[in-house]
Amino acid sequence: ASAEPELRFRPPAEAPVRLFTEPELARYDGHQEGQPIYLAVKGVVFDVTSGKEFYGKGAPYNALVGKDSTRGVAKMSLDPADLTHDTTGLTEEELKSLDDIFNNVYKAKYPIVGYTSRRILNEDGSPNLDFKPEDQPHFSIKDEF
Repeated sequence: ASAEPELRFRPPAEAPVRLFTEPELARYDGHQEGQPIYLAVKGVVFDVTSGKEFYGKGAPYNALVGKDSTRGVAKMSLDPADLTHDTTGLTEEELKSLDDIFNNVYKAKYPIVGYTSRRILNEDGSPNLDFKPEDQPHFSIKDEF
């Protein structure tokens, strides 16, 4: 008999965190029945499917899903021009509101399923050295990498 220990694959307890490009994230906009609904804020992609009555097809906040809507969340705006990751020119009050909503609503209520490629990578494709996955809840480096 072999003295080698038997190796067994054990799947992670939760689905692994993944990287989303804008076209990939757009697929999770709540318009396809049975598909999860994803919303990104500050480059963090949340599964908001449990809030389907708010984010699903025809729901009041459906405009926010399937994209990084950081600016819209900060300004509490559903204006298509505000549904972007860009925070340029936001007031101190809007940035504080963004942090409050990010921490007390999204991080507190919805699971993180990934990050936007823009958060992890710079425009030229090089790694964003400011990205710190360990600062996120539901994230264990040993489970993810």
